[in-house]
Amino acid sequence: MKHLFKKVSAVDVLDVGFVLRLYFNDGIIKDVNVEPVLYGELYAPLRRRELFEQVIIDQEAGTVVWPNGADFDPDMLYQWEEYVHAFSVQMKKAGQSDQKMRKGDVGDYVYL
Repeated sequence: MKHLFKKVSAVDVLDVGFVLRLYFNDGIIKDVNVEPVLYGELYAPLRRRELFEQVIIDQEAGTVVWPNGADFDPDMLYQWEEYVHAFSVQMKKAGQSDQKMRKGDVGDYVYL
């Protein structure tokens, strides 16, 4: 990924789906639908609307973050159309791996 050193300065959660209106430090505003990547241990919980709407800006990192630790690289968000397909394929695979595991009694993972 080409690093553009963009930063997200503000965010609005839109009423439809899982779309964020992102305001970047260069004045560009983009609506980004993150639904295609909401899989896996970190991102799947964001499908709960009440958690999704708790997004804030991490001023130091210059990106969006959620209370569960989920975040996105601001350069990826800026170039979302270019990266969303590959990222969604990767996250869906991660989500399938999560479903094949269950947490054991001693904190290890047991593959089913």
